[in-house]
Amino acid sequence: MKQEGNLVETLKRYFGFDTFKGDQESIVKNVLAGNDTFVLMPTGGGKSLCYQLPALMMEGTAIVISPLIALMKNQVDMMRSYSETEGIAHFMNSTLNKVALEQVKSDILSGVTKMLYVAPETLTKAENLEFFRQMKISFYAIDEAHCISAWGHDFRVEYRNIRPTVDLIGRAPIIALTATATDKVRIDIKKNLGILEAKEYKSSFNRPNLYYEVRPKTADVNKEVVKFIKAHPHKSGIIYCLSRKEVENLSQMLGENDIKSAPYHAGMDAASRSQTQDDFLMERIDVIVATIAFGMGIDKPDVRFVIHYDFPKSLEGYYQETGRAGRDGGEGLCVAFYSNKDLQKLEKFMEDKPLSEQDIGKQLLKETVSYAESSVCRRKLLLHYFSEEYHHDNCGNCDNCLNPKKQMEAKDELLTVLETVMAVKQDKDEEYVKNVIMGKATDEVTAHHHDELEVFGEGENDNETLWTSVIRQALLAGYLTKDVENSGALMVTSKGKSFLKKPVSFKVTEDSSFNEEDIEAADAGSAAFALDQTLYQMLDDLRKRLSKKLNLPPYVIFQDQSLESMATTYPVTIKELQNIPGVGEGKANKYGKEFCELIQRHCEANEIERPEDLRIRTVANKSKRKLAIIQSIDRKVALDDIAVANGIGFDELLDEIESIVYSGTKINIDYFIYEVIDEDRVEDILDYFRESETDSLDDAMDELDDENSEEEIRLVRIKFLSDNAN
Repeated sequence: MKQEGNLVETLKRYFGFDTFKGDQESIVKNVLAGNDTFVLMPTGGGKSLCYQLPALMMEGTAIVISPLIALMKNQVDMMRSYSETEGIAHFMNSTLNKVALEQVKSDILSGVTKMLYVAPETLTKAENLEFFRQMKISFYAIDEAHCISAWGHDFRVEYRNIRPTVDLIGRAPIIALTATATDKVRIDIKKNLGILEAKEYKSSFNRPNLYYEVRPKTADVNKEVVKFIKAHPHKSGIIYCLSRKEVENLSQMLGENDIKSAPYHAGMDAASRSQTQDDFLMERIDVIVATIAFGMGIDKPDVRFVIHYDFPKSLEGYYQETGRAGRDGGEGLCVAFYSNKDLQKLEKFMEDKPLSEQDIGKQLLKETVSYAESSVCRRKLLLHYFSEEYHHDNCGNCDNCLNPKKQMEAKDELLTVLETVMAVKQDKDEEYVKNVIMGKATDEVTAHHHDELEVFGEGENDNETLWTSVIRQALLAGYLTKDVENSGALMVTSKGKSFLKKPVSFKVTEDSSFNEEDIEAADAGSAAFALDQTLYQMLDDLRKRLSKKLNLPPYVIFQDQSLESMATTYPVTIKELQNIPGVGEGKANKYGKEFCELIQRHCEANEIERPEDLRIRTVANKSKRKLAIIQSIDRKVALDDIAVANGIGFDELLDEIESIVYSGTKINIDYFIYEVIDEDRVEDILDYFRESETDSLDDAMDELDDENSEEEIRLVRIKFLSDNAN
């Protein structure tokens, strides 16, 4: 196959490097020789150069198949920056107008263009096939090749059609590249592309500069995120969330806390996504909050942290996303927040998928759970998942290694596990094996008569976390393996069989628990800040003075829980005051000035250092239902009709409206009240609340005339609070 120029000269001329990195030179030579090639190289290893350099040196145009329009633009811009020829690289997609498309085709047919980036959908479009047949194609490069496999973390059906389309256009050498693939995914990719004989290049998955940590996801997760980012000022970072709504909310909250950030997700228009990506690359913003739609192939070497706000659905996804940190070999902090609630969210996402995909998804999810809850070296776990052995017990750069737990001898427990796996014919998964050991007679266990086994119930006096730890660490140590073709069934390895004959010491550390009780305990711990009793009394006295001056009950100004929160978190500005429970913008502006000034004086007089992590500005959170209710009230829709429209009972509607009013939003339901309640009775109820020291419904029911129903009292109480408090 004809080449243009010397290899190292071309490398220096276009990319400015004197030497190759890792396997790059061998890979480039293999492509130049016209051979099919498979490249498994972690993020930051220099995958792109493996097809860019040979494309520059060979006759014709390389077709680069890439999954994202934003990624194509980024790659094309970069290639153009290496060359004086503007048309050296092009992309072809739906963003091009007719004139631009004609220019692309002209450059390709005249031999100017060395690389054409297309999405798989563009490649397979019938109207494009005739043009592709006219091209002189040097080779096909399939980037992010894991998208081909249903076992990959970002499976795309369109990738399955690449090989049939290549056959229609005209065969040329194929190079498939991915940053993350298990053995199963790797075989799936090669089989689907018809390149089973391809030369394989597999680099180490170890990224020594990356620090891995998993934290429990508490109710204070937003505070933790803000605190973390502020501890690393002006550094570039990516935060991954599962849903678009979460992305928007979190990005807005970061903005409220003076962190330069922007959202990125597939629901945004292409221009907005492109602008956000450019702003991040040009460092006009520090943080991108994104769904997994962001980052594939993003070429920013100095991303210093990657935060997983929600835990990802596969370890491959997690590895690739964390791999966007520290690509220059510098600092890369990878922090993930995890709780069992995340699993329910992830499983819900799978419900609409075909059953076969659901089964695969559940197996992949089990691996992420194992990683998150494990107490052993996270680097060792990750590399084991990608079939790479890590020969150190302590990497010195993950949370588990920096804070190791005490080990316990588990030789007998491992024997029990191995005997049980053998007893159930090496045909059952981890959950089933644990059920047998712990004596849980589930329907499936009894159907197979495994409740009659000698090992049944042998570990019933131990907690489940221990057995989970033993199984997971036995897999890591090579005593067990998983049959991924058979729903992750556990099988005993030859090393495990040797252990059964001659047991040796086997030490384990018990895994971490992330159940709801533990998360709630962490919440309670993080929230247990002391109430400043002196300040509370001063705030209460101020409330009484204002109450007397305005002729309003004290609770109308601020409720007790609002004063307690003020005496704990010390808000000193109107904006900070709006983060206090029960204090909306209107109430803060109406009554807040004197309270903030009092708190400021108290802090200065007593040299109180306000805890920075408590002063997190939140974003008003109004659910869709609450917004719909407010909008309907603005249009003067009858409340009973609003309840019907929202599919709720009248009592539940009143709960929602009370919640709206207590949070400080002003509404007007006079149009409904005076339609259903006599005007004199309305005045009687209003008079009661004007004089009362409490807004208690029970007290009102006891004091007021029997003619007034509970619903009527609630309606007038809403009017009173809205008119006077908000």
